[in-house]
Amino acid sequence: MFGRKAAFDADLDHRVESMLAEAGKEELLPIVQMGEPVLRQQARPYKGQLAAKTLNRLLKAMRATMLEAPGVGLAAPQVGLGLAIAVIEDHVRDDEDDPRQIDELPFRVIINPSYEPIGQATAAFYEGCLSLDGFQAVRRRWLDITASWEDRSGRKHRQHMHGWPARIFQHETDHLSGEVYIDKAEIRSLSSDDNLSEYWAYDPVPTEAARELGFTI
Repeated sequence: MFGRKAAFDADLDHRVESMLAEAGKEELLPIVQMGEPVLRQQARPYKGQLAAKTLNRLLKAMRATMLEAPGVGLAAPQVGLGLAIAVIEDHVRDDEDDPRQIDELPFRVIINPSYEPIGQATAAFYEGCLSLDGFQAVRRRWLDITASWEDRSGRKHRQHMHGWPARIFQHETDHLSGEVYIDKAEIRSLSSDDNLSEYWAYDPVPTEAARELGFTI
């Protein structure tokens, strides 16, 4: 359990409640874009700074915002809040031959998450970010990880993640250390969403894009 009584921050709780009030009935929070300092700062570990009611409202709003975007993950810094909290969810399941190994990822709240690679295998695919809207780039990531996190009640979890779910977990966890996917992407692969759909979406493995745009995978 989080030490909520010791860590409770009344000013922060009030700020979050104000954010949620401004979100209105739809509970959609503004997603900050690149250039906002909060995206480049180390998020503070969550230790119960928010009242349980406020935390639950925040998580509900983050999920609604993620799904509306649409996206498969959203970290608290992306809504302007520098706490180590994120939500992830993906219900798209591709065929078994899809090289990205997309699989069902039930909704999860991940608090104070971290990950460690399992083995040395990596995979390079296009990915995007809600805080760099309208663009995607090829990013190499670990294929298998041990994911660790706490849930909203402070219970600790560890799980082996593989393929696309592992990519999502890595992406959102990196946000909490001030890293954005483009930092370690193949920068020559950067493409607008429209151009990605027109030129490269037919083949999930970016082999042709690498040849035409001049990067390696």
